[in-house]
Amino acid sequence: MKKETLTRLGLYLSKKPLSQAKLARRTGIKKDRVSKLHVDVKARPTVEEIYLISLALVVPYVEIIDFLCEGLSLRPIEEWD
Repeated sequence: MKKETLTRLGLYLSKKPLSQAKLARRTGIKKDRVSKLHVDVKARPTVEEIYLISLALVVPYVEIIDFLCEGLSLRPIEEWD
């Protein structure tokens, strides 16, 4: 049996006290899409989905973005040109 791993968004959501079913009901995002956002790395969340999720969780939008983008940085300035 293949073990499912969580996406960054799935990891973030797993730490919140809201089930996938409740998240789907609150946001209007279909249950299968919410499930994919949890485990399918190819299922990239849209800006709208992240915004709706932040509203449903009553957290600032930027909190989710910061978590998803942790570790990203610009290339060194010497490499910009």
